[in-house]
Amino acid sequence: MQRKSFEDLTCPIARSLERVGEWWSILILRDAFHGMTRFDQFQKSLDIAPNMLTRRLTALVEAGLMEKRQYSERPPRYEYVLTDRGRDFREVMLALLAWGNRQFAPEGPSVQLVDTQTGLPADLMLVDRVSGKPAISRDFRLVPGPAADEGVRQRYATKAKPAA
Repeated sequence: MQRKSFEDLTCPIARSLERVGEWWSILILRDAFHGMTRFDQFQKSLDIAPNMLTRRLTALVEAGLMEKRQYSERPPRYEYVLTDRGRDFREVMLALLAWGNRQFAPEGPSVQLVDTQTGLPADLMLVDRVSGKPAISRDFRLVPGPAADEGVRQRYATKAKPAA
């Protein structure tokens, strides 16, 4: 059974899931943010089958999130490094970390983002860069953008108010 592709949909969430919507991909990116670059490092960290790791790394390279670089000619060896697009995923990773700590860690956080100067844990919140208002504020709502197709326009035409 072949998986449905979201690549041609105009929804930015669906397009993002096309690139990183498989859990191994997100965990590989997590490890790359921790400085891992080599196949054996990812495999050891994730305890993932080599064929699955190869597929996920190839997909991340094809999506432009990682770049494959040769670091040894004999034998040929490669490393996988984050691209600008991949590094831009850090905000998403931090949002997942904060959400996971709030919702799925009754014992408390096992990983925290801390201020390097004070050592205090960060309390993350998505804010509008222009106004500084929290993105969850009732002052914001989703609307069709300039490139929206008819399906997106219809979906958001019925959503006049933000969800509570």
